[in-house]
Amino acid sequence: MASLRLWLSAVTALLVASASLAAPAVHTKRQSITSVSQSQIDSYTPSAWYAAAGYCEASATLAWNCGTNCQGNPSFKPIASGGDGSDVQFWFVGYDPTLQTVVVSIQGTKPSAIIPLITDGDIELVNLDSTLFPGLDSSIEAHKGFADAHADSATDVLAAVQQTMSLFNTSDVLVTGHSLGAAISLLHSVYIPLHVPSAKVTFVGYGLPRVGNQQFADYVDAHDAITSVTHINNKEDPIPILPGRFLGFHHPSGEIHIQDSGAWLACPGQDNTDSECIVGDVSSIFDGDESDHDGPYNGVDMNC
Repeated sequence: MASLRLWLSAVTALLVASASLAAPAVHTKRQSITSVSQSQIDSYTPSAWYAAAGYCEASATLAWNCGTNCQGNPSFKPIASGGDGSDVQFWFVGYDPTLQTVVVSIQGTKPSAIIPLITDGDIELVNLDSTLFPGLDSSIEAHKGFADAHADSATDVLAAVQQTMSLFNTSDVLVTGHSLGAAISLLHSVYIPLHVPSAKVTFVGYGLPRVGNQQFADYVDAHDAITSVTHINNKEDPIPILPGRFLGFHHPSGEIHIQDSGAWLACPGQDNTDSECIVGDVSSIFDGDESDHDGPYNGVDMNC
């Protein structure tokens, strides 16, 4: 995790330098925070295994022989995979006959791969490419590094999604990933319906950093084609509080925060500042513990 520590140190310097721009933390409850039942927790486990499998070599996910992560969803039918794990994140697309959905998984941040870490640190907010994201309002902006990483494989992933939807006669698409993979996956949740209007997207992300501005978060919350958004944060993981809100970044709704006790709580609203939710619990990266970033998420660790 040394590379991740270096990255966090760099982000810390930026946060300290910009501290005068930060709004004071306010710990308020907006709606009731509710417990997530064990059956609900278990319902996210297939997506956790898919997100973990995103770290595996493309050849292994295409053959679906990536060990424990592939065994977590043994009936999965892979259709396409790609990426090199460095310049382009690993990704795979296929069909889950149990969930009856297309599955898209994107590799997350591997601390030993410096290029994804640099990508994470490229925090300028920019308009999304109008070819990849046609028709979006100009007020919608996203993290430049995440947008560039998404663009690296966007058309290949889209083609695989379209092929899988056609092969299995479904409009349901589950998009998942961890860390950087979660950020790219959230962009896919916006991107795919713009090109496949019949698609109904469910997003489940793990250790999701903030991806876009307030208008981006509002778009994700309001768009009918994105039928469900869930981002699950583990304990004291500092990554979900980055980049900072004072830089213009905002999370969409749908947070689940795993407590130190292991209990899962659903935190309503965007960037809920209650102390039981990630923004209130981890008020700065100095309060965080990077070892929580990889999980476990109901027994699933994010690695291959």
